[in-house]
Amino acid sequence: MSDTPHASAVGRALLILECLDNSRRGLNISELSRKLSIPKSSTHVIMLTLERMGYVQKKPESLKYTLGLRAYGLGQGMMKNLSVSEVALPYMRVLVDQLHLPAHLAVPDGDQGVYIQKVEAPGLLKIDTYIGRRMDLHCTGVGKVILAFGPPEILERLLAKQVYIRYTRNTITTPKQLQREVERVRQHGYALDDEEEELAVRCVAVPVLQPGKGFVAALSVSGTVTQIPIEQVERTAERLRETASAIFARVGEEVAPGQG
Repeated sequence: MSDTPHASAVGRALLILECLDNSRRGLNISELSRKLSIPKSSTHVIMLTLERMGYVQKKPESLKYTLGLRAYGLGQGMMKNLSVSEVALPYMRVLVDQLHLPAHLAVPDGDQGVYIQKVEAPGLLKIDTYIGRRMDLHCTGVGKVILAFGPPEILERLLAKQVYIRYTRNTITTPKQLQREVERVRQHGYALDDEEEELAVRCVAVPVLQPGKGFVAALSVSGTVTQIPIEQVERTAERLRETASAIFARVGEEVAPGQG
């Protein structure tokens, strides 16, 4: 038997959890089987086990599964050990108090990004994000910052792809478009997700950089297009830069470039 991840039940279970983590609306057994090339019968058995242990849960009145609370808890201990996330927290709270928008801190993880810190904003309207959530890089503010200022090999791998997942009518879908956008981000010093991952949602992001050492993390705020009107993007980016500079000043030697 092959020793690839697909060969064992453990490997298949991990692939299923990763796939669900990347799905915002959940997936049913047939969809998981097709996406991961795992026999439907095997997928069903694995899902029953994961559901019984609390790692996945079935959505009410639906055949679709999402991650369970036990899966979300797996990475919390690791996240707490990442010093930049703790250093950034008080500054992010001040940022949220000033802008009344949720703030996020993200780092690269493979060819995706992952949130390592979040501060929620007051109010009834909530952005569907959480610590540990992974996201694609071509269609998010923090993702574009990672591509523009993070490890160059991540951008090289993404530009080698022919096409990208389209989430909305505004999503960048070609390497040529992405290269132009990365150049714009580098020129202006901030990234904008303008309804590219989700309609009616904008995100503004900037890099947290250490002079002489490089990229540490991406800092962002998110909101509706009403909460972040296009004419306020520059002012929002400037406030983010101020917060990123304050975080950098405290991080010092604690965090290596690209580490979260």
